[in-house]
Amino acid sequence: MNSYQKEQLEALQIIRSHMADLKTELLRTVESSLNEYLLFRSQTDKFLSDHFSAICSLSCYQSRLSACCSKDGIITFFADVVINALNTNEAELDRMETMLKKPNKSYKCVYLAPEGCVWRVKPIVCQMFLCDKAEEDVFGKNPVAREEWEIFKKKKKDFTWPDKIVLFDQIESIFISAGCSSTLMYLNKSPGLLRIKRQAGLIEK
Repeated sequence: MNSYQKEQLEALQIIRSHMADLKTELLRTVESSLNEYLLFRSQTDKFLSDHFSAICSLSCYQSRLSACCSKDGIITFFADVVINALNTNEAELDRMETMLKKPNKSYKCVYLAPEGCVWRVKPIVCQMFLCDKAEEDVFGKNPVAREEWEIFKKKKKDFTWPDKIVLFDQIESIFISAGCSSTLMYLNKSPGLLRIKRQAGLIEK
Protein backbone atom coordinates (compact mmCIF):
# COMPACT_ATOMS: atom_id res chain seq x y z
CA MET A 1 0.00 0.00 0.00
CA ASN A 2 1.14 3.54 -0.69
CA SER A 3 0.46 6.49 1.62
CA TYR A 4 -2.78 7.39 -0.16
CA GLN A 5 -4.16 3.88 0.20
CA LYS A 6 -3.22 3.78 3.89
CA GLU A 7 -4.98 7.09 4.51
CA GLN A 8 -8.11 5.92 2.71
CA LEU A 9 -8.09 2.55 4.45
CA GLU A 10 -7.69 4.12 7.88
CA ALA A 11 -10.69 6.40 7.34
CA LEU A 12 -12.85 3.55 6.08
CA GLN A 13 -11.92 1.31 9.00
CA ILE A 14 -12.57 4.07 11.55
CA ILE A 15 -16.01 4.63 10.09
CA ARG A 16 -16.88 0.94 9.94
CA SER A 17 -15.77 0.34 13.51
CA HIS A 18 -17.91 3.22 14.84
CA MET A 19 -20.87 3.12 12.45
CA ALA A 20 -23.04 0.81 14.54
CA ASP A 21 -22.71 3.07 17.59
CA LEU A 22 -23.10 6.35 15.70
CA LYS A 23 -25.60 5.49 12.97
CA THR A 24 -28.67 6.48 15.00
CA GLU A 25 -27.15 9.82 15.99
CA LEU A 26 -25.95 10.44 12.45
CA LEU A 27 -29.35 9.87 10.92
CA ARG A 28 -31.15 11.85 13.61
CA THR A 29 -28.80 14.81 13.25
CA VAL A 30 -28.31 14.98 9.48
CA GLU A 31 -31.22 13.01 8.00
CA SER A 32 -32.89 16.00 6.33
CA SER A 33 -29.64 17.34 4.88
CA LEU A 34 -28.54 13.85 3.88
CA ASN A 35 -31.77 13.21 1.99
CA GLU A 36 -31.37 16.54 0.22
CA TYR A 37 -27.76 15.68 -0.63
CA LEU A 38 -28.68 12.25 -2.03
CA LEU A 39 -31.36 13.90 -4.18
CA PHE A 40 -28.73 16.36 -5.42
CA ARG A 41 -26.43 13.45 -6.26
CA SER A 42 -29.21 11.65 -8.11
CA GLN A 43 -29.91 14.78 -10.15
CA THR A 44 -26.25 15.30 -11.03
CA ASP A 45 -25.95 11.61 -11.93
CA LYS A 46 -28.75 11.99 -14.45
CA PHE A 47 -27.31 15.21 -15.84
CA LEU A 48 -23.87 13.67 -16.33
CA SER A 49 -25.33 10.50 -17.82
CA ASP A 50 -27.45 12.49 -20.26
CA HIS A 51 -24.69 14.85 -21.39
CA PHE A 52 -21.28 13.34 -20.66
CA SER A 53 -21.44 9.56 -20.29
CA ALA A 54 -20.49 8.66 -23.85
CA ILE A 55 -17.77 11.26 -24.36
CA CYS A 56 -16.10 10.74 -20.96
CA SER A 57 -16.02 6.96 -21.20
CA LEU A 58 -14.55 6.98 -24.70
CA SER A 59 -12.15 9.92 -24.31
CA CYS A 60 -10.78 9.16 -20.85
CA TYR A 61 -11.50 5.84 -19.23
CA GLN A 62 -10.95 3.65 -22.28
CA SER A 63 -8.09 5.68 -23.78
CA ARG A 64 -6.25 6.22 -20.44
CA LEU A 65 -6.17 9.98 -21.01
CA SER A 66 -8.23 10.92 -17.95
CA ALA A 67 -6.89 13.67 -15.72
CA CYS A 68 -9.06 12.25 -12.95
CA CYS A 69 -9.58 8.49 -13.02
CA SER A 70 -5.93 7.78 -13.85
CA LYS A 71 -4.66 9.58 -10.74
CA ASP A 72 -3.40 7.46 -7.89
CA GLY A 73 -5.31 9.42 -5.30
CA ILE A 74 -8.52 11.38 -5.73
CA ILE A 75 -9.35 13.83 -2.93
CA THR A 76 -12.02 12.41 -0.66
CA PHE A 77 -13.66 14.04 2.33
CA PHE A 78 -14.33 12.07 5.50
CA ALA A 79 -18.04 12.70 4.92
CA ASP A 80 -17.74 11.13 1.45
CA VAL A 81 -16.63 7.89 3.09
CA VAL A 82 -19.38 8.06 5.72
CA ILE A 83 -22.16 8.73 3.21
CA ASN A 84 -20.96 5.92 1.00
CA ALA A 85 -20.82 3.54 3.99
CA LEU A 86 -24.38 4.48 4.95
CA ASN A 87 -25.54 3.52 1.46
CA THR A 88 -23.37 0.46 0.87
CA ASN A 89 -23.64 -3.11 2.14
CA GLU A 90 -20.92 -4.84 4.14
CA ALA A 91 -19.77 -7.01 1.25
CA GLU A 92 -19.12 -3.95 -0.91
CA LEU A 93 -17.23 -2.24 1.92
CA ASP A 94 -15.17 -5.42 2.37
CA ARG A 95 -14.31 -5.23 -1.31
CA MET A 96 -13.18 -1.62 -0.96
CA GLU A 97 -10.90 -2.57 1.91
CA THR A 98 -9.42 -5.43 -0.12
CA MET A 99 -8.73 -3.12 -3.06
CA LEU A 100 -7.05 -0.56 -0.80
CA LYS A 101 -4.75 -3.20 0.70
CA LYS A 102 -3.42 -4.36 -2.67
CA PRO A 103 -0.56 -2.58 -4.47
CA ASN A 104 -2.02 -0.39 -7.20
CA LYS A 105 0.12 -1.26 -10.22
CA SER A 106 -2.30 0.01 -12.86
CA TYR A 107 -2.63 3.49 -14.35
CA LYS A 108 -6.13 3.76 -12.91
CA CYS A 109 -7.53 5.03 -9.63
CA VAL A 110 -7.34 2.38 -6.92
CA TYR A 111 -11.13 2.39 -6.69
CA LEU A 112 -11.71 1.53 -10.35
CA ALA A 113 -12.74 -2.05 -11.05
CA PRO A 114 -13.38 -3.51 -14.52
CA GLU A 115 -17.05 -2.54 -14.24
CA GLY A 116 -16.27 0.98 -13.04
CA CYS A 117 -16.04 2.84 -9.74
CA VAL A 118 -16.72 0.68 -6.68
CA TRP A 119 -18.15 3.56 -4.66
CA ARG A 120 -21.95 3.46 -4.39
CA VAL A 121 -21.97 7.23 -3.72
CA LYS A 122 -18.62 8.34 -5.11
CA PRO A 123 -16.63 11.30 -3.75
CA ILE A 124 -18.08 14.70 -4.53
CA VAL A 125 -14.80 15.80 -6.14
CA CYS A 126 -15.12 12.94 -8.63
CA GLN A 127 -18.79 13.66 -9.23
CA MET A 128 -18.19 17.31 -10.04
CA PHE A 129 -15.03 16.93 -12.14
CA LEU A 130 -15.28 17.76 -15.84
CA CYS A 131 -12.19 18.39 -17.91
CA ASP A 132 -11.97 21.49 -20.10
CA LYS A 133 -12.28 19.54 -23.32
CA ALA A 134 -15.44 17.74 -22.21
CA GLU A 135 -16.99 21.02 -21.12
CA GLU A 136 -16.11 22.65 -24.43
CA ASP A 137 -17.50 19.74 -26.45
CA VAL A 138 -20.80 19.61 -24.58
CA PHE A 139 -21.44 23.16 -23.38
CA GLY A 140 -20.25 24.73 -26.63
CA LYS A 141 -23.22 23.10 -28.32
CA ASN A 142 -25.62 23.38 -25.39
CA PRO A 143 -25.47 26.63 -23.38
CA VAL A 144 -28.58 25.61 -21.44
CA ALA A 145 -26.69 22.59 -20.11
CA ARG A 146 -23.86 24.90 -19.03
CA GLU A 147 -26.34 26.99 -17.02
CA GLU A 148 -27.69 23.84 -15.38
CA TRP A 149 -24.17 22.74 -14.47
CA GLU A 150 -23.38 26.09 -12.87
CA ILE A 151 -26.47 25.66 -10.70
CA PHE A 152 -25.24 22.22 -9.62
CA LYS A 153 -21.78 23.62 -8.78
CA LYS A 154 -23.37 26.31 -6.63
CA LYS A 155 -25.62 23.76 -4.92
CA LYS A 156 -22.61 21.60 -4.05
CA LYS A 157 -21.36 24.34 -1.73
CA ASP A 158 -24.53 24.06 0.34
CA PHE A 159 -23.20 20.70 1.56
CA THR A 160 -19.43 21.21 1.56
CA TRP A 161 -18.48 24.89 1.93
CA PRO A 162 -18.38 25.81 5.64
CA ASP A 163 -19.43 29.46 5.56
CA LYS A 164 -22.54 28.14 7.34
CA ILE A 165 -23.51 24.84 8.99
CA VAL A 166 -23.14 22.21 6.26
CA LEU A 167 -23.67 18.46 6.03
CA PHE A 168 -20.01 17.52 5.58
CA ASP A 169 -18.98 19.44 8.71
CA GLN A 170 -21.83 18.00 10.76
CA ILE A 171 -20.76 14.47 9.85
CA GLU A 172 -17.14 15.11 10.77
CA SER A 173 -18.17 16.70 14.06
CA ILE A 174 -20.19 13.65 15.12
CA PHE A 175 -17.19 11.37 14.65
CA ILE A 176 -14.83 13.86 16.29
CA SER A 177 -17.11 13.99 19.34
CA ALA A 178 -16.86 10.19 19.50
CA GLY A 179 -13.08 10.47 19.71
CA CYS A 180 -12.28 9.73 16.07
CA SER A 181 -9.59 11.46 14.04
CA SER A 182 -8.74 11.22 10.36
CA THR A 183 -6.58 13.20 7.98
CA LEU A 184 -9.64 13.29 5.70
CA MET A 185 -11.49 15.55 8.15
CA TYR A 186 -10.62 18.60 6.08
CA LEU A 187 -13.45 20.77 7.42
CA ASN A 188 -11.88 20.53 10.87
CA LYS A 189 -8.22 20.21 9.92
CA SER A 190 -7.64 22.32 6.79
CA PRO A 191 -6.30 25.79 7.70
CA GLY A 192 -8.16 27.32 4.76
CA LEU A 193 -11.51 25.81 5.66
CA LEU A 194 -11.04 26.62 9.35
CA ARG A 195 -10.42 30.23 8.36
CA ILE A 196 -13.72 30.28 6.48
CA LYS A 197 -15.49 28.90 9.56
CA ARG A 198 -13.92 31.59 11.76
CA GLN A 199 -14.93 34.34 9.36
CA ALA A 200 -18.49 32.96 9.37
CA GLY A 201 -18.52 32.96 13.18
CA LEU A 202 -18.93 29.18 13.38
CA ILE A 203 -15.81 28.76 15.56
CA GLU A 204 -13.88 31.10 17.82
CA LYS A 205 -11.23 33.30 16.25
